[in-house]
Formats: sequence, structure tokens, C-alpha cells
Amino acid sequence: MFSQKHGLSKEVPDAWMFGDGSEKMGNELGQLVVQGIKTGTCAAKCVYDIEGEPFPNVGDYEIVLDGHNQPLAVIQYTKIAIIPMNEVTAEFAISEGEGDLSYAYWYNEHERFFRWELSQYGLNFSPTMELVCQSFQVVDINH
Repeated sequence: MFSQKHGLSKEVPDAWMFGDGSEKMGNELGQLVVQGIKTGTCAAKCVYDIEGEPFPNVGDYEIVLDGHNQPLAVIQYTKIAIIPMNEVTAEFAISEGEGDLSYAYWYNEHERFFRWELSQYGLNFSPTMELVCQSFQVVDINH
């Protein structure tokens, strides 16, 4: 129905959960999206490269899932940028909507997450690692 309404070529946009795959984090971050607090996210560019996954494009739609893999919202990307982690702006950090919305909170939590994620691939964290920074808007909420 959403695909028809918006003239999408794909029947169903890609669907995924924010965070580390845990129910708790998926629910918490998903709710921040639904509430309009979270309008940005980032991912390690090297993970995209390793997995051969294409970067999202401005205008793409995707489905955000909760911690139970149920659809919460449809988002549309408004800006995509590849930026070294230590050059991410405070404005972008705030757009992620997490914790106390400070840059320090964002950096510390993301460093912890990326250290864990990169260790899964035998890689080490670096403050200059490139991130795929994605800004989005909510275009539909699953009621």
C-alpha cells in the first residue's frame, strides 16, 4: 500500500532494526524514531564494504523495525555523507537522539559500539574511521 501511494519500484522497502540486534536497543531506538527525536544514524563504512552492501541513497525509503522485528515506521533518507568519526558534528550527534543528546555521550556510546562491532570482523576501532552518516525523516508510522 505504501509502495503504491509513493510510486515505489520496489514492492517492499528494506527493513531493519537499529542498534546491536538486541530487543531492548531495537525498541528504545525505534521509539525515538517514532517520536521524531531520532532523525539520524550512522554505520561503519568498512562494514558496508566487507558485506558488499550498497550505501543508502537520498530519497530511499526503509522500514524501521522494533525489538520484535515488527514494523514501526517508514523513513526516507534526506542526506547521506561519509565522514571520519572524529569529524562528525555535534548537530549530527544530536540528530541521533540518544542519551543526554550531548556530543560526548554520542561519541562514547558509538566508540563502544564500533569497538564491539569491528571486533566481530577482526578489525580495530580508529577515531578516524569513516562513517556513513544518514539523515532521515519519518514518512509513515505503523499504528
